[in-house]
Amino acid sequence: MTSSPTPTTLDIARARARLPQLAVIDVRTPGEFAGGHLPGALNIPLDHLGRALPGIRDAAARRDLLIVCASGARSARACALLAESGIPAATLDGGTAAWTAAGYDVERPVACDIRAGWSMERQVRLAAGSLVLLGLLLGLLVHPAFQLLSAGVAGGLVFSALTDTCGMAAILAKLPHNRPRGADLDATLAALRER
Repeated sequence: MTSSPTPTTLDIARARARLPQLAVIDVRTPGEFAGGHLPGALNIPLDHLGRALPGIRDAAARRDLLIVCASGARSARACALLAESGIPAATLDGGTAAWTAAGYDVERPVACDIRAGWSMERQVRLAAGSLVLLGLLLGLLVHPAFQLLSAGVAGGLVFSALTDTCGMAAILAKLPHNRPRGADLDATLAALRER
């Protein structure tokens, strides 16, 4: 039995220096990706990684892989999934947030597109805030039991912070503007095979 490769982490300076030699895969949603990504990165959302494994395996045979997300949490999960399939990959320490904080450029689409909208974090803040306000308003105007909605969202946010997971982000990722079109994913896999 072969052992799984151990995921590694690249700091942003090393990743930037090696960028031309790396195949960069961004595992955020298409909406987040369109908001700005590392130069040359390809978008394969985390929940589509399984479908992309053959193409990723081929790319890993030719180039080192760098897996990227907003902060490093999703890319670490992606690297673990890839490691289970025997595919070595590194994750970017701090994700695109650290990359942009260091002043490094990101690519953004030229055309105006709804997908070039809000980051997942911003979408979660909007949804959570709206649900809390709705619960409070309905609790005041209709019945006090509606305040449980606000309490539930608050509990979810605390759980999210403690576990570094986000159920609301997982739900929002299923919305059409956060999902890749089939043709987009096919084009991404074709581009990955060419690298």
